[in-house]
Amino acid sequence: MRLAFWRADKDKAPVERAVAKPAPATPMPAVASQSGELDLRALGQALVRKRGWIIVPTVLVAVLSITTVNLITPRYKSEARILIDGRENVFLRPNGERNDEQRAALDAEAVTSQVQLLLSRDLARDIIKKNKLAERPEFDPVLQGLSPVKSLLALFGIGRDPFSLTPEERVLDAYFDRFTAYAIDKSRVIVIEFQSRDPELAARVANSIAEGYLVLQQNARQEQAKSASQWLSTEIDNLRKKVADAESRVEDFRSKSSLFVGTNNTTLSNQQMGELNTQLNNARALKSDAESKARLIREMLQSGKPIEASEVLNSEMIRRLSEQRVTLRAQLAEQSSTLLDNHPRIKELKAQLADLDHQIREEASKISRSLDSDARIAGGRVEGLSASLEQLKKQATSTNGQDVQLRALEREAKAQRDLLESYLAKYREATTRENIDATPADGRIISRASVSNTPAYPKKLPIVLIATLATLMLSAGTIVTGELLHMTAPRAAAAFAASPAFVRAPAVEVAAAPDAAASIPEPYSGITPEPTEIEQLADRLRNAGEAARKITILGTAAGESITLTALTLARLMARSARVVVVDLSAASPTIPAVSVDPAAPGLAELMLGEASFSQVITRDRLSRVHLVSSGAPGSDRALLQSPRLTLAIDALLRVYDHVLLDAGAASDLPAELLTANARAVVVPEASMAADARNLMCDQLRAVGFMEVTMLSGPSQTSDAVEPGPRVVAA
Repeated sequence: MRLAFWRADKDKAPVERAVAKPAPATPMPAVASQSGELDLRALGQALVRKRGWIIVPTVLVAVLSITTVNLITPRYKSEARILIDGRENVFLRPNGERNDEQRAALDAEAVTSQVQLLLSRDLARDIIKKNKLAERPEFDPVLQGLSPVKSLLALFGIGRDPFSLTPEERVLDAYFDRFTAYAIDKSRVIVIEFQSRDPELAARVANSIAEGYLVLQQNARQEQAKSASQWLSTEIDNLRKKVADAESRVEDFRSKSSLFVGTNNTTLSNQQMGELNTQLNNARALKSDAESKARLIREMLQSGKPIEASEVLNSEMIRRLSEQRVTLRAQLAEQSSTLLDNHPRIKELKAQLADLDHQIREEASKISRSLDSDARIAGGRVEGLSASLEQLKKQATSTNGQDVQLRALEREAKAQRDLLESYLAKYREATTRENIDATPADGRIISRASVSNTPAYPKKLPIVLIATLATLMLSAGTIVTGELLHMTAPRAAAAFAASPAFVRAPAVEVAAAPDAAASIPEPYSGITPEPTEIEQLADRLRNAGEAARKITILGTAAGESITLTALTLARLMARSARVVVVDLSAASPTIPAVSVDPAAPGLAELMLGEASFSQVITRDRLSRVHLVSSGAPGSDRALLQSPRLTLAIDALLRVYDHVLLDAGAASDLPAELLTANARAVVVPEASMAADARNLMCDQLRAVGFMEVTMLSGPSQTSDAVEPGPRVVAA
């Protein structure tokens, strides 16, 4: 099949491919091109053409929805809020808990449980009875009569027959349909919402629900307190009997075993043992003290030293004798100043002093003997107390077993007494909380419901907008779907044109009008044209296999014809091979124009590291050829001198069967990049002489090309390709 390039008109409308001589044909809706892409312009024209099928249903539904929302009886919503804090008055807590600042915080499950308590049927019955909701037709539809439509729906099982329900069930269903309770996220606040046709009733019922919830909690706690006080009263009576029995057993056992209790809650035997032990220690101390003092006085008397013991010095007799001695010594000193030692008066005074010293020593000796007597008396007392203590010890040893039994009985009596006292304290607390005013609730109302003046149902504007937009989208979607179903017609024609009954025909330029439709090929006329030069070259390169992996397309002068020839050759070879075209010249905008992504990066961005291989490789819009552009306009041509470019070409050679290098005039490209293991295809100017062509072929072989093919001229399969959008037909 032969490829032809077609020029776009001034309006840039795509020109379709012609595989046979065009003939007059009936235009078809171009919903999708034969390349598989949607024609959005054709879809828009179809929507404009059938706009009546969109506007009329949309307007009808808008009018119907406005009428419906205005006929619906509005409902007003009021809201009350309750805080679940779980706190009690500090004065109402037990004595053991009054020092706590607050109780443990309620968790999310506890708050959710309180929401379920608000939704309980018992509370609903109380609210219905309090507000007389059963007497209102809004909550009991039977009071206003059943409509025939609802009866018919109930007959087919679509709705519920109100007469099959009891009056209480009907009112409860209506009540729960209008009542909503939920907990605010990450808080302990519960929102109570109620809707009604009467705004005052909605506010009154919402407040009644909040108050009824608190009363329900208080009643529950009051019932708990009553049941607790009744149970405690019975247990207290039993405990009193147990305490009395335990204490009587203690006293009976104590009297039988003579284990009487003295002071400090100790038995008499133990108390006596303690007193005797104290007296024994005191007697031993007195004995030791008297013996020590007597021994000290005797030692002083025997050594002739002055007696300086406190017992001697404190004696009245020793004190008088000492005073007389002091007086005599004073007289002796006075007389010795005038008399000699042998004078009778001096001798008399000395004799009196010696007698006084003798009396003092005799008196000290008496005191020593009295202390010895006191020590003997204390020793006898020690012996007597020791004997009594030993006797008490033997008696206490014989009563140890009875004492153990007595302590066990006392512990049991004490345990029963403590339990009785704790029950009495709890009983007093329970009896004080039997009054509902003293019973604390777990929550409190923080926001009461107020009368609302704005209907909460129906939401007129959202309902009308949703219905209108839904109808608009549904009708437009129906039209678009119908247009998309026509895609099968042009695709079937394209499949029939690709059958063997059709062959190539010379390309014919088609003048495109702004609303021109695609041409439909005619059947084969029976004339088979000869293959063109470019087609023959493509066949040879495909058959060369590995010897034609790398192909350099260059020309004698820079121009768009080189790129067109390279692209035509690549499309012919791509019928049975993987082909990529690399733009090294950047002399023509053709490569970006035929790419599916004209704004894709190219070699310049790849060399700078700003793009990867997967980003720079794009695809031809109308063939299997892959394209690599030179880069953004105005990029630095010096980047093509980078060694990384050679590595990039080698990488492409490992992936594709054929790599075509669009080298242009090759004036600023490295020779090694173009010639290494490559074949050259030269696109000469039409005016170039034969000798010059032969000379150029020899020069190209000399610089390293494996084989050089000189075309007779640029590819003629496309007459002209101007910058801008193009469609290439195969």
